Amino acid sequence: MLGKLFHLTVDAILISALLAGIKRNTGIAPSLDLVPSRDVRGLLNSYLEVGEYALDFTVVFLSRSRYFSRHR
Repeated sequence: MLGKLFHLTVDAILISALLAGIKRNTGIAPSLDLVPSRDVRGLLNSYLEVGEYALDFTVVFLSRSRYFSRHR
């Protein structure tokens, strides 16, 4: 049971990080204005912020690794 919960949590964070990457690279983001409930909208906003944090953390972690290099 605990393993499945962990797996679902990691999947949710990966989806949120994917949405954060799409937002950063294209400017396309989920339209939270369409959600009628203010509470649910707040939860979704927090969920998307977790993805932003996960993406930032991953970029910093990989940029410090000798196995990855930045190409511009």
